[in-house]
Amino acid sequence: MVLEDEKKKGEASGETSEKIGLSRKNSESSLSPTEDDEEDEDKKLELGPMIALKEQLEKDKDDESLRRWKEQLLGVVDLEDVGETPDPVVKILDLTIRSPDREEMVLTIPDDGLPNPKGPWFTIKEGSKYTLVFNFRVTNNIVSGLRYNNTVWKTGVKVDSTKAMLGTFSPQAEPYQHVMPEEMTPSGMFARGSYSARTKFVDDDNKCYLEINYTFDIRKSWQ
Repeated sequence: MVLEDEKKKGEASGETSEKIGLSRKNSESSLSPTEDDEEDEDKKLELGPMIALKEQLEKDKDDESLRRWKEQLLGVVDLEDVGETPDPVVKILDLTIRSPDREEMVLTIPDDGLPNPKGPWFTIKEGSKYTLVFNFRVTNNIVSGLRYNNTVWKTGVKVDSTKAMLGTFSPQAEPYQHVMPEEMTPSGMFARGSYSARTKFVDDDNKCYLEINYTFDIRKSWQ
């Protein structure tokens, strides 16, 4: 089948996801946590107490060698984006879909986490190459091990699960940008239709900064 062919292509390229595409909204049972998600939570690494970044930067500030070492370790940190509390703040600004077949689609993330409750968030053409791009901003403290998790269903059956490590980021005024590897949507009668998805951004402490459920369509054309 077409979907199995696409999955084999993903495995051959060394990717860890079961490739099919992007995402949509479905039944409550479809969107319930999977056993893999629960196992990830059970394997949560126990870390020491977090310290406010501002406190770390001000500590030993008169020691020139330590100051330089911290700058090398942390990079350039904008003190205006550093708070008094130890918790990092990550805001996902938008998701961009890049394809050589059309202009970029910039999808703004709504504050309520509901991109389009009345219909598909976007439509993508079957058999098209595309790249996902995330723009996000980090403030208050360093976020460690920021990850992107995406699960896709079609008619209630899970057809894709992607997990990608974005990295560790220091607070700064300018947004960060992460570009995912290029992928290709499946094609054929069985690939076309509506999909539901759940997208999450979490860190090493399994703190979730964004969780959205949405729908999208794969069709013969972009319109």
